[in-house]
Amino acid sequence: MSDSATRTAGRLAGQPAAALPLVRVGRSRGLVFWAGLLAAVVSLLSLMPLGFIAAETLAAGKDSIVELVFRPRVAELLVNTMQLMVISLPLCILLGVGTAWLTERSNLPGRRWWAMLAVAPLAIPAFVHSYAWISAAPSLHGLWAAVLLSVIAYSPFLYLPTAAALRRMDPALEDVAASLGHRPLAVFVKVVLPQLKLAILGGSLLVGLHLLAEYGLFAMIRFDTFTTAIFDQFQSSFSGAAANMLAGVLVLCCLLLLLGESALRGKARYARLGAGSARAQSRTQLGPVGALCGLSVCLVAAALSLGVPLWTLGKWLLAGGVEVWRNEWLWPALRQTLLLAGAGALITVAAALPAAWLSVRRPGKWQRLLESGNYVASALPGIVVALALVSIAIQWARPLYQTLATILLAYLMMFLPRALVSLRAGIAQAPVELENAAQSLGCPPARALWRTTLRLSAPAAAAGYAMVFLAIGNELTATLLLAPTGTRTLATGFWALTSEIDYAAAAPFALIMILLSLPLTALLHAQSRRSAGR
Repeated sequence: MSDSATRTAGRLAGQPAAALPLVRVGRSRGLVFWAGLLAAVVSLLSLMPLGFIAAETLAAGKDSIVELVFRPRVAELLVNTMQLMVISLPLCILLGVGTAWLTERSNLPGRRWWAMLAVAPLAIPAFVHSYAWISAAPSLHGLWAAVLLSVIAYSPFLYLPTAAALRRMDPALEDVAASLGHRPLAVFVKVVLPQLKLAILGGSLLVGLHLLAEYGLFAMIRFDTFTTAIFDQFQSSFSGAAANMLAGVLVLCCLLLLLGESALRGKARYARLGAGSARAQSRTQLGPVGALCGLSVCLVAAALSLGVPLWTLGKWLLAGGVEVWRNEWLWPALRQTLLLAGAGALITVAAALPAAWLSVRRPGKWQRLLESGNYVASALPGIVVALALVSIAIQWARPLYQTLATILLAYLMMFLPRALVSLRAGIAQAPVELENAAQSLGCPPARALWRTTLRLSAPAAAAGYAMVFLAIGNELTATLLLAPTGTRTLATGFWALTSEIDYAAAAPFALIMILLSLPLTALLHAQSRRSAGR
């Protein structure tokens, strides 16, 4: 922009907020209209799997619904799901919250290193955890194996928000409680834990949705869930009706989980209201015994979540030698993974842009409704999205079946919120006055948006791109069902080799996936620390 535009923006920035519209309404109506139209199209596409499952359920009729849903197999899957949730979620909360408190609010030796190790398991795909443990203990299977691996793989989803909340919390609240005679444990239970409610509920929701959606982890240890049953039903008999009914029950479980989290969250406020700034946090002195116990917890957690997978990979790589790196599918799988992830991330970020811009510049009920549709759709397991797209393509768009367009659409539906959240944060930090100033100097609204807001929010867009890229790189279920014939990604190549019990040949695929995931893990850890101003 020119110097005069910059001076104009500076003058505008000094005016009261009420004197400035969010965007210049007169000239931006066309831009708002087209952005709203594009956001509506994307939201409707995202809701397509949910609508398809609902339509198929209604079309099946009452008798078919009763026959396919109210049967012993569905009851068995429901029992498995409930047992997995009831046991795994409290353990994830206990480990995630406990580790977060040790690394953020105590004098635990080497706490910064332990903090990084607590996040590091996210760099290992869940089905690679299962592969590592099956290699180390071939007899591992069933409910308790599923609980163990779920806690190992998903407890970082509790650690990250809890650690961020502990960093932001004003310790004056704890000081007041201590001055009233409460012991440290009572202070934690009555003061600290309620302040962590939103973080714990948010992390628990993520863990619960992953437990409902995960396929590879549970398939390898022979623990039946709705996702494994849907996949087996589809693969063995291509029974659309039975698979759709199971998918309908799974969608209902996801929606109940979302509603439960929303109800438990409530409307309480957790913000600090007093004047001034919060003082620096003091760390609890553990003492020799407490420090030893804390170190033991962190060490055992790191050994189970990182030590076993890395040891197993090292063992199989050494056993396979140089030959495993000469697999004819390894490097083509890497190229195809990069191609799909790159194209999918680019399309997803571009599709998220209209909704993100509207949510910041033109917020309203209609915009919030569109955005909510994207979040609800992303909560659907990948198997449900893939099953819906397969059925739709076969019935109404046969030329699109097993094409690049279908798999990219699935990635868009599944991972749109990751780009949306990042873009929204970046656009919110770009002053709207710059857009208004550019328009006042004759720039069309679209060009003003491109030359100001989009350039300033480029780092946020890059972060969203990276998160979607790495999520697609490790995606398994939808890729297995939707990828064009002859396509093999690192995840599907790894899955094919482990299905043949060729663990040595699968090891390079797993290692490359971990190396691709490390940047996302570092990004999540850095963002978590920046959220508290550290």
